[in-house]
Amino acid sequence: MSDDRYLTFALCKGRLAKQTLELLERLGITCEEMKDKDSRKLIFVNEEHRLKFFLAKGPDVPTYVEYGAADIGVAGKDVILEEGRKVHEVLDLGFGRCRMCVCGPREAARHLEHRERIRVATKYPRIAKDYFYNSRHQTVEIIKLNGSIELAPIVGLSEVIVDIVETGSTLRENGLQVLEEVCPLSARVIVNPVSMRLESRRIKELLVNLRSILKKED
Repeated sequence: MSDDRYLTFALCKGRLAKQTLELLERLGITCEEMKDKDSRKLIFVNEEHRLKFFLAKGPDVPTYVEYGAADIGVAGKDVILEEGRKVHEVLDLGFGRCRMCVCGPREAARHLEHRERIRVATKYPRIAKDYFYNSRHQTVEIIKLNGSIELAPIVGLSEVIVDIVETGSTLRENGLQVLEEVCPLSARVIVNPVSMRLESRRIKELLVNLRSILKKED
């Protein structure tokens, strides 16, 4: 494909976008338009490198990438797993590190030990179902929630929860603890499969440069 074509990035709104742009700036790729907090633009352009950027809510990023509206996306591993889109995960950027865990009161550990049928509250039903059914081989009832997941075991809605844990302070303050780790999480680069074939040279060059920077930070 011609280098005249723009490569389009979909970035998660918030901290991940900020950290991704800071990383790209270290490659000499800047997008000053995105720093204007008063801008109402939806698409931001770097003419020199033939790149476009747009911001989206986390769960939407893999969707934009799967359907080719974006060639490349940066999203948390939790979002990638939960959305289950057909994209290539090509690079762990290393920031936004945390864990997806099964949490609950200490006494809930026995329900896991004996593989009892329990209720699991979570914002991540796909991840929770996969973990309990395919990794633990335990039958559970998944309850989808959108708010403070820690509330569920406290009021008796569920025995345990599956949620993201960073410091664990919220758990401790509410008498809960990590019972099992489901998987580590961090920001990942995803690529549209067709774009990976048609724009292979440009995308691979970008990935090599990003890996080089990340390696220096290790």
